[in-house]
Amino acid sequence: MVNLIIFGPPGAGKGTQSVRIAQKYQLKHISTGEILREEVRIESKCGRVAKVYMDEGKLVPDEVLINILRRVIDENRYVNGFIFDGFPRTLVQAEELDKMLHHEDLSISLVLSLIVDHEELIERLYKRALQEGRADDKARVIHQRLETYNKMTAPLLDYFEAQGKLATVPGIGTIDDIFQSLYSNIDKLYH
Repeated sequence: MVNLIIFGPPGAGKGTQSVRIAQKYQLKHISTGEILREEVRIESKCGRVAKVYMDEGKLVPDEVLINILRRVIDENRYVNGFIFDGFPRTLVQAEELDKMLHHEDLSISLVLSLIVDHEELIERLYKRALQEGRADDKARVIHQRLETYNKMTAPLLDYFEAQGKLATVPGIGTIDDIFQSLYSNIDKLYH
């Protein structure tokens, strides 16, 4: 079983690329962002808690995300593997993910980190806010989200690099070019 994490700041293209990767390799796509937005939409208990943090551009508490993820993994025990999109975002989440997978005799196979410069990220997030009307892409929240990523999430690169699981991929170019770079890294796992 191949288990992947697609990693990068908000606006790096994780969602777009993870959907393509999931289709190509027949993996279960787990987008914590989509899961949380759905929980907010249906106004679940988890969604009400998450909304407060998301509206401020802050990370949803580890405990909330870990519980959601544990449920999703448990519901999908018989898939070919997972691609985690937007999780983990903190060291605690990364350690808990490793524990959850280890409990199932699984592990993360590869972490793909999309590298995109700051100005490009800002442009993409503003464009997405206009096109999709995403509340988490409002101007006042965009800078907070990027700052939170740099402070809380970017340090995970060292965590995965120390495990020998990190591959960095340029996140600028056409969607197809970026996918080819990701594919060339993933394909090595199958040979």
